[in-house]
Amino acid sequence: MMSASNIDDARARASRALEVLEKSICARAGAEAVKSFHQEHMILKEQVQALIQENTILKRAVSIQHERQKEYEERNQELQQLKQLVSQYQDQLRTLEVNNYALTLHLKQAQQSSSIPGRFHPDVF
Repeated sequence: MMSASNIDDARARASRALEVLEKSICARAGAEAVKSFHQEHMILKEQVQALIQENTILKRAVSIQHERQKEYEERNQELQQLKQLVSQYQDQLRTLEVNNYALTLHLKQAQQSSSIPGRFHPDVF
């Protein structure tokens, strides 16, 4: 600027210097922006990979939990059926015990009122 011959020349030189500075700043800012975007892209890519891996693990966990729940429900249903069978068998046992008791009483009564004295084997009759 010191070597400029007049004010217009100084303005033109200053304008060119500012344009060069602006281009340099824009180029540097652009390069930094590209670098920053690239770094951000790599970070996001790593995060996406981690999320995909976590998602796969969670899907497997949900699948395992679903299978366990299904097995639990099947076993619970089987348990309910077995409880019902036990109840039926207990009722049947009570009925058989009552019948056995009644038959025992009938047998004793028949033995006491028998016209034939002595003890006979029950298979003979």
